[in-house]
Amino acid sequence: MEFCLETEAVNGSKNDLNFNPMKDYMVLSRPQQVAIAVLCTLLSLLSALENLTVLYLILSSLRLRRKPSYLFIGSLAIADFLASVIFACNFINFHVFHSVDSKAIFLLKIGSVTLTFTASVGSLLLTAIDRYLCLRYPPTYKALLTRGRALATLGIMWVLSALVSYLPLMGWTCCPSPCSQLIPLVPDNYLLGWLLLVAILFSGIIYTYGHVLWKAYQHAVNLAEHQDRQLPGMIRMRLDVRLAKTLGLLLAVLVICWFPVLALLAHSLVAPLSDQVKKVFAFCSLLCLVNSMVDPVIYALRSREIRSSAHHSLARWKDYLRGRGPEGKEEAPKSSVTETEADMKIT
Repeated sequence: MEFCLETEAVNGSKNDLNFNPMKDYMVLSRPQQVAIAVLCTLLSLLSALENLTVLYLILSSLRLRRKPSYLFIGSLAIADFLASVIFACNFINFHVFHSVDSKAIFLLKIGSVTLTFTASVGSLLLTAIDRYLCLRYPPTYKALLTRGRALATLGIMWVLSALVSYLPLMGWTCCPSPCSQLIPLVPDNYLLGWLLLVAILFSGIIYTYGHVLWKAYQHAVNLAEHQDRQLPGMIRMRLDVRLAKTLGLLLAVLVICWFPVLALLAHSLVAPLSDQVKKVFAFCSLLCLVNSMVDPVIYALRSREIRSSAHHSLARWKDYLRGRGPEGKEEAPKSSVTETEADMKIT
């Protein structure tokens, strides 16, 4: 509320779109600003490069573009790429250069950052559901999740993410409601609602991957009991064990990268924060960029089909540079441990 009164006193009116620098949120010292600028720039460049590479490899392969699993991975790469660019630019402008925009522009930037991270978590949930459906209903998976249904689901997810993210721009701001101590012009009640939404999304991710991990554990037990005999389904059991390792890494990354930020946001709703805590939040926010940088490694670059597409693309570029033009057909790689349909192809 004090922020609202200060803004009103400076501008002369609550409806004035221009406001003074928000010094209560710009708490970093000069050395900390330099560290933030360097870390944010490096992480954003690496994340953007990785996600652009994944998008190129998926879009350049007709086979991958037709598979729902890779549509979800492509959506995740788009969200993480946008998060890398939008978050890094706005974060550095605000904390390092102390850039101050009009109220509408500032809320547009906040909404865009929220959209990218919300869509990223939403894409993670859809990827988890995709794998859950494959393991739960393997015979009917292809008929159950078609390319058209996958695209429709992605469209709904992005529209809902945009609607939720731009609510502050559409009028749900603080003044007279209490303002967030960590995010300017964002009310505490909106922040609480967004945290509940993210908690629901993460609960869905943990539940679905927990089901996959439990099934992989059961297969690992069977594998240990019959390690000297090649029983039907033994290959699939080994696949699930490898998948369990991937999913365990995935859940660990989610907890490490998201829990500090979400915990500090939740803490800001119930207790006053010192400048030291706000500084910790600024550095913890960089973990979201780390998550966007690690996602393509876990979901895409570990995939044998993605790597095969990369090898084929490199071969095409070599032929092009040698003046022979792109020749040859795209090879049909083996199933990947990160590809959902792998469980269906093994009998």
